[in-house]
Amino acid sequence: MNLQEFKDRVKDEEQFNISIDFDGVIHQHFGVGDGTVSGGIIDGAKDALEQLSKKYRIILFTAKAKPDRPLVNGKTGIELVWEWLEKHDVAKYIHSITSEKPRAVCYIDDKAVRFVNWQQTLSDVQEFYSEGTGFSG
Repeated sequence: MNLQEFKDRVKDEEQFNISIDFDGVIHQHFGVGDGTVSGGIIDGAKDALEQLSKKYRIILFTAKAKPDRPLVNGKTGIELVWEWLEKHDVAKYIHSITSEKPRAVCYIDDKAVRFVNWQQTLSDVQEFYSEGTGFSG
């Protein structure tokens, strides 16, 4: 791939990819931490995925896709997520699943802190911690 081909690819991906977190945004995750995918679908997720898929390639990101995670019932995290997507009739809207941050128009994540400036970001992180709604250890 030459430099121009790379630039064209990046431009295409940044215009047409949208990246969405799986757990807590599409999948009702209960924080079990055992790698299973047993929750239901979050209200409105199916309609939103359908609408977004008309304009964007949807790339799901999830820690379940990390290659160092152990198999669950003989399956990788990616296999488990695809099965769940099929079960809830939304796989047809998904382009791919990754554990990496892909190039995208935007990222939809339930644990995100939007960067405006560092003062605001530090305040937002502090608020996130103090409410007990994010970052659990």
